[in-house]
Amino acid sequence: MVNPDSLAKPSGYAHGVRAGRRVYLGGQTALDKDMNIVPGGIVAQFEQAFSNVLTTLREAGGEPRDLVSVTIYLTDVDDYLANGREIGRRWRAMAGTDYPAMAGIGVSRLWQADALIEIQGTAEIPAYRA
Repeated sequence: MVNPDSLAKPSGYAHGVRAGRRVYLGGQTALDKDMNIVPGGIVAQFEQAFSNVLTTLREAGGEPRDLVSVTIYLTDVDDYLANGREIGRRWRAMAGTDYPAMAGIGVSRLWQADALIEIQGTAEIPAYRA
């Protein structure tokens, strides 16, 4: 199990699981350490959720360029699209331009009622760093 101390303590799930060189990154919403969804709309929530994913990946020994697949669940696809340029800018600042395979999926709601986004992923750590 991969559960970074800097993230909210999980209950009934793991933030990530490392199996060999593969890291399965559990769905992350915009929860802060105190289990509160960050305010500020979709851009702020994207940044927090993706930061949570990357924190877990780094704890497992990976780097953003190791991401091979990312799925983004959204309660308002149009809001995400309207803010796409800024979200893209934040992605590049946090993870660079080595993009993984991605999917965006519209959903009616997420586990936390005020969450607008949830991000999960899979990473493969290269053998020379494993």
